[in-house]
Amino acid sequence: MIQLSYSTFGLTQLPFLDAIDAVVRAGYAGIELSFHRDQFNPFNLDDADLDAVRARLDVARIVPACVATASHFFTPQRPHEPSLMTLDVAGRKRRIDLVKRGIRVARRLGVKLVTFGSGFLREEHVRQPQVDPGELLVDSIRECLRELRDDEDITLLIEPEPGMYIETLEQGLALIRAVGSPRFALHIDICHAYCSEPDYLDALAQAAPHARYLHISDARQGHNLRIVRDDAVPALDLDAASALVYFPDTADYLLLDRQHPLYFADRAPDAARRRRIDALLAQVGIARPAGLIDYGSLYAGASPLDDEIFTYLISVPGLSFDVLERAWPIVAHLRGVRGPALFGRMVANTRTGIVHFHEIPGEGTLDLAASFRALNTHGFDGFGSVELYHHVEGWQQALDQSYRHLAAIAQPA
Repeated sequence: MIQLSYSTFGLTQLPFLDAIDAVVRAGYAGIELSFHRDQFNPFNLDDADLDAVRARLDVARIVPACVATASHFFTPQRPHEPSLMTLDVAGRKRRIDLVKRGIRVARRLGVKLVTFGSGFLREEHVRQPQVDPGELLVDSIRECLRELRDDEDITLLIEPEPGMYIETLEQGLALIRAVGSPRFALHIDICHAYCSEPDYLDALAQAAPHARYLHISDARQGHNLRIVRDDAVPALDLDAASALVYFPDTADYLLLDRQHPLYFADRAPDAARRRRIDALLAQVGIARPAGLIDYGSLYAGASPLDDEIFTYLISVPGLSFDVLERAWPIVAHLRGVRGPALFGRMVANTRTGIVHFHEIPGEGTLDLAASFRALNTHGFDGFGSVELYHHVEGWQQALDQSYRHLAAIAQPA
């Protein structure tokens, strides 16, 4: 059975104790306690603070379902960094320390689950292929597990996420087997499964017996766009995704898209670059020449698209943040920030083209009723927390609307 919970990550404009009260008033049985730099920061919390939280939870009679250890915690503009597989040992230890703080908070508050993600393959991993990031990840998780005491019931959870090293549910299960601990289990995000699994309902059914916890949000189809280096262009299928090819020597970009082949550069390409452009166009079957866009003419200021573009770019693995930041005005141009949109739908970097942008349940195309049936039928029993960090401005509507939609489908027939 799925019991409904709500993550405080979507309530960060409220004082933390007020966030607990808001979740209670909305009718949820549980609450996810999510670390946040400005609201629930484990580096600022002492035992008295945590005892006040526990007292409020007890009075409200709401279950603290999970401690989420905040992917966006350290540097908000570079979320998930450093990760548990960062090559710099100091970076890995910072993330390990945060997970261990999650365990200590869970211990004080009587919470049984602590969750985290793997992080992304970044440029440092590409440049040092002799280092196995999977081994680093396993070693880091085992170090986190050492914080657990033999006499307590706390389980660590891995949450697969689009674009991450651990992206699919099967990859999550393989990691659990590699770590080999009964105190390390699976956290399913239904939205992530929708983004990453060709048959997400079957994937949910297969993973349900191994999962201890859920995240819930909605999503919809987008325009899939890969960003790849020119010296590492894979076999591209434009039916699956357009591609933005990055040229490291000039920091220019070529959009491989059947409707809109474009070259974004500071100056016109020389003969050698023109030949390379033509070869890439021919490789993917584009007959028309690429138009030239002056990179300096692109709008690079703030816009209503910022949240969408930021969420998209941080999901692209294997490239430096400078490369991704330089691509920002191009993505904004494609999405129509100061003119007609060449891509009419939100950009996605997922296996299915579904946009990894958490929507209020009922506002996307994810079949949550069928998802709940697949999970219930195959043995899932636990909390599912609504996670809507894009909706903090309209938190009350998101909180209430989510409950109304999900309460009607949460109980098995």
